[in-house]
Amino acid sequence: MGARRRSPSDRGGTDPACVRTHAADAAGSGARRLPAGGVRALAAGLAVAALAALVGCGGDKPEAEPPQPALVIRAGAPAGVSGTVYSGEIRAREESMLAFRVGGKVLSRRVDVGDRVRAGDVLAELDPGDLRLQGEAAAAQVAAAEAQLARARADHRRLSALAADQLVSRSALDQQTAALRAAEAEADAARAQRDVARNQSSYTRLLAPRDGAIAARNIEVGQVVAAGQTAFSLAVDGEREVAFALPEQGVEDFRVGQPVLVELWNDAGKRLPATLREIAPAADPLTRTYAARARVEGDAGADLPLGLSARVYVLDAAAQGALQLPLSAIQPARADVATAATPATHGGGAVWVVDPKTRKVRRVAVKTGPFGSERVAVLEGLRPGDWVVAAGGHLLREGQEVVPVDRDNRPLSAQSAQ
Repeated sequence: MGARRRSPSDRGGTDPACVRTHAADAAGSGARRLPAGGVRALAAGLAVAALAALVGCGGDKPEAEPPQPALVIRAGAPAGVSGTVYSGEIRAREESMLAFRVGGKVLSRRVDVGDRVRAGDVLAELDPGDLRLQGEAAAAQVAAAEAQLARARADHRRLSALAADQLVSRSALDQQTAALRAAEAEADAARAQRDVARNQSSYTRLLAPRDGAIAARNIEVGQVVAAGQTAFSLAVDGEREVAFALPEQGVEDFRVGQPVLVELWNDAGKRLPATLREIAPAADPLTRTYAARARVEGDAGADLPLGLSARVYVLDAAAQGALQLPLSAIQPARADVATAATPATHGGGAVWVVDPKTRKVRRVAVKTGPFGSERVAVLEGLRPGDWVVAAGGHLLREGQEVVPVDRDNRPLSAQSAQ
């Protein structure tokens, strides 16, 4: 048997024959009732009859709009959360400025920038000639002072014997006793000067105080340096930090001990936990920024190469522990959904939340925290685990049914919300 042809009414349309019949009946009845001059009234009646025929014959309802896919994410605070980003540089926790304790001409330099050194290694030497002569002069002064002391002691013994026989006055003995004490003091001073000269002779060799790496060099062979003039900068092995600068505006919102994240430029995506260790009490007079340092935690910090560029992600204190959403999920706040949770003094907005069971969306007012480069903190209005539409929210309406999908366009089920 041949397939039955579907009529227009079966397809949800309007039967043309039905329309023609109703229109003809209306025209016939109108022609019988109206006089010959009522053409305009007849035309109006035909139009009304045709409209009634369309409504009466098209009895089938239009098909419902199919649910549209919607990219959905779970509200939460992922490990890779973004925050305010600052540029910094990996530095050593301890950086020693090394200098000679005496002045002189640089005789040799044994290390350069980047060299690894161990405690006690010789870094550079000064010409010891002048200091050696000063040591010899100090030794000669000690010999002279000891000779004077020996004579004073002999004189004091002789006068003491004469005073015992009452051959000299008591005042003469007291005078010789004072001369002996002075000779002893002069000998002690000469010995101390000799020790200082010896020490200064040893200061012509600059030694590494700790294990580390040479971060900077400021001297060269043949250069005459003064005592205390920086010769090398030593980055001591151990903890690593990130040196960066904080702007003047909002610097009071940062505190020592605040957790931050550190990401190296050459290893994007891997963020290391760190702690804000120090903030300068005064702004730099040129840049008008506050120098800050963040200490990288764990053993990973000790292996970071010095001098690498890094990003420091800092969250505002109010956003610590807050739920995080992508910027595309936030919709403008509307007057009909504004609540006490979204005052004008805070970041107000709205998001579309999907019911995992009914798959229908509802608009929820939220209060947002500081905006990052990719994400924003949601302080109020959401619960952890809520299904939030991440993109295309401006095309949705209240109560609309959607098909939740993930970033790989895979449908999400109600069980995945558990």
